[in-house]
Amino acid sequence: MHRLFVGLRPPAPIRASLIEAMGGVPGARWQSDEQLHITLRFIGEVDSRAADDAALALASVRAAPLDLRIEGVGLFDKRGRTNALWAGVRPHDAIAALHRKIDQALVRAGFGAEGRAYLPHVTLARMGGGAGAPDRWLADHAGLSSAPFAIGHFMLFESHLGQGGASYDAVERYRLAG
Repeated sequence: MHRLFVGLRPPAPIRASLIEAMGGVPGARWQSDEQLHITLRFIGEVDSRAADDAALALASVRAAPLDLRIEGVGLFDKRGRTNALWAGVRPHDAIAALHRKIDQALVRAGFGAEGRAYLPHVTLARMGGGAGAPDRWLADHAGLSSAPFAIGHFMLFESHLGQGGASYDAVERYRLAG
């Protein structure tokens, strides 16, 4: 079985600036450079045939390169408990349009539609039950931003879950050319 998702990798200088913002929340599991990405579409656990179908479907996606920037921070919670800290990605419309094209290509290939609203972000930390409150970190980093950066391709990734968190392997790369 293959655990797949479609995503973008910010350039190294952007990832380095995100790493500089990490720290200061006891018990948070901060992401490594290799883990920093922007998810466009989670596919999930699939067999080899479905993985090939997904790769083929993604090759049909046509979109222009993106000019993005990091802007702001936030959190995800479940039942009032914070489970992740993230940095926002803007402009929302441009990346959301690419997300929709990818979702539509995968739906045409027989995959279920994305069921949740899309919020472009880079996960910076995972939070377990024993993690400290992130309020101070959120306030200190509310103005987090980056210079604009160009993205010329998206990728199909395979995720491997392990003791130290997830690791990701790029399976296929798709050029954004308009």
